[in-house]
Amino acid sequence: MIKFNINTTKNLLAFSGGIDSSALFFLLLNENIPFDIAIVNYNQREQSKDEVAYAKELANKYNKKCFLKEAVLTNNSNFEKEARDIRYDFFDKIIKEYDYDTLITAHQLNDKLEWFMMQLSKGAGLVELIGLEEKTQKDNYVIYRPLLELSKEELQIFLQKNNHKYFIDESNYDEKYKRNYFRKNFVNELIKEYKDGIKNSFKYLKNDIESLNLNHEAIYKHEDLEIFTNHQDENLNIKIIDKSLKRRGILLSNAQRNEIIRQREITISDKINISISNEYIYICPKVINTMDKKFKEICRVLKIPKNIRAYLFEKDIEVKELFI
Repeated sequence: MIKFNINTTKNLLAFSGGIDSSALFFLLLNENIPFDIAIVNYNQREQSKDEVAYAKELANKYNKKCFLKEAVLTNNSNFEKEARDIRYDFFDKIIKEYDYDTLITAHQLNDKLEWFMMQLSKGAGLVELIGLEEKTQKDNYVIYRPLLELSKEELQIFLQKNNHKYFIDESNYDEKYKRNYFRKNFVNELIKEYKDGIKNSFKYLKNDIESLNLNHEAIYKHEDLEIFTNHQDENLNIKIIDKSLKRRGILLSNAQRNEIIRQREITISDKINISISNEYIYICPKVINTMDKKFKEICRVLKIPKNIRAYLFEKDIEVKELFI
């Protein structure tokens, strides 16, 4: 049904008990791929208790570790973002503490098309439109999405054919959430009618991106500081910045992208400082620190942007030895 592109032995599966993650659980088992599971209970539905119990049951039956996060959501205006932040903070902590190499998620073809249409409706470029990739490199692990060429319907058929249990989350039908609106009104029917064409289009788009050589790497990296070459192309520069921030868990809005290009030196989400100089793009965490006069003078001479200097000072980076 699927050929897995994975060779790591310390793998963590993001599990929910729904169609996608339940199918992925058994597909991984069938291929003898080692993994443990992690589940978040947001305590929004009575059924979530049964989903947690199912996760524990599977873990016990198949000798897997099961990590559980009990969460309480407080941001009613942006439920999906808060839930995602809680979920990935939880995964990050587990991965760091137990040295996992790969986070496996159950995103599938319907999710990929949902993402595409949501980005299209907001105004997005090529990279953002096909943002869900098979593998995404984070700082200390890889996110692996092996189901992107399979539809939710195909996964459900697999579960039913093999008599595997799964749950249906009724909140997925609530159209107050934008994703559900696109899913119900567009995505499911498009996948049902044009699945093969949609899969091929995503392949062609990926090939186009690779042909455009957009995967530029940092020319200097130290901890959370990245420095890239300024390519003298605003579109390409913003793609580089966007990719760096995605690795840091920040998704840029179209308005933020425009502000980065306009201001050239900016703080995003009160967390990350970005500066675009004539030659370089600098990206690092926001730091507030008192620097001595000698250090500030060295930075001035070397034309290091002001909003980058405090991070260099705090991390004791020898600026004279940079590539500059």
